[in-house]
Amino acid sequence: MVVNNCASAVMLILAALAQGRDVAVSRGELVEIGGGFRVPDVMEQSGARLLEVGTTNRTRVADYQRQIDNPDTDVSLVMQIHQSNFKVVGFTEMPSTQGLASLDVPLVSDIGSGLLDAACPWLPSGPPSWLADEPAAKQTLASGAALVAFSGDKLLGGPQAGIIAGDAKLVAACGRHPLARALRPGGLVLGALQDLAITYLNRDWEAIPFWKMAMAPIDELRSRADAIVATSGIGSVVDTMAVPGGGTLPTVEIPSVGIAFEGDHRVVLRNEAVPIMARVVDDTTIVDLRSVDSSDDERIIAGLRKVRQPNSERSSRSEPSREVGMSTGSVDQ
Repeated sequence: MVVNNCASAVMLILAALAQGRDVAVSRGELVEIGGGFRVPDVMEQSGARLLEVGTTNRTRVADYQRQIDNPDTDVSLVMQIHQSNFKVVGFTEMPSTQGLASLDVPLVSDIGSGLLDAACPWLPSGPPSWLADEPAAKQTLASGAALVAFSGDKLLGGPQAGIIAGDAKLVAACGRHPLARALRPGGLVLGALQDLAITYLNRDWEAIPFWKMAMAPIDELRSRADAIVATSGIGSVVDTMAVPGGGTLPTVEIPSVGIAFEGDHRVVLRNEAVPIMARVVDDTTIVDLRSVDSSDDERIIAGLRKVRQPNSERSSRSEPSREVGMSTGSVDQ
């Protein structure tokens, strides 16, 4: 089932399957996602009651079982929420999906980023090392989760959407809930997701922009950077680290190559007809080529040439220097 984002998917699941009842969630998973939305707030709007278990850094299956057995609680679901935008390190412990699935109530797993299969069968080289610990829909369901919820964008690489998959009866119950109509996406989103699904089935990974960019070889990026610098006459080629973004994989970086030039020139680059999104580190502007399609290299060259103009230099100083926390690229919309 498809709704308009992953927060909607979680809210619909809770409203359809746990309204007026308790849902057990580890204290270490009560996250705040993008836009200031917090898991407890989403749960409150659904009509379910949040039942916190364990501690921030350590939660065990026994903590959930204790609440399920408690005569003063009415636990209808156990929820596992992926810590997609932060990490807790050190003295930590979290139960496995298989362990939580062994409990007497259904397990709903919000895996967040939308990795379909940990084996990445659409990639001829198999899964990249930077995906080693990322939960995937196929393996999460195989481990016993009754339902998974995940995003249609991010690692899936499609439009913004929320996807609910798993037990057919539970998915059908979500579809019958009155909120389902309010949260459903339009035909454009469904059409884009259908095209994306067919692309995955055809193993045409290079037609999915996220995977094409994420898997681009370093040598290819460096060759493009060399050509851009030579043609534009500005900047130098530097090694960088790109971040697979959208609020996922908070500690993961992918080796990349960029073009660096002194000063903060983001305003000039953003004012291009097709804006070029750069980041600034130590008063140096960096255009990271891992998030730029090769077909846009000419746009980068044109933008860099304008950076050399004196009036562009003055304009670029109108905004204070600060680092933008996203990978860079040209946006063609």
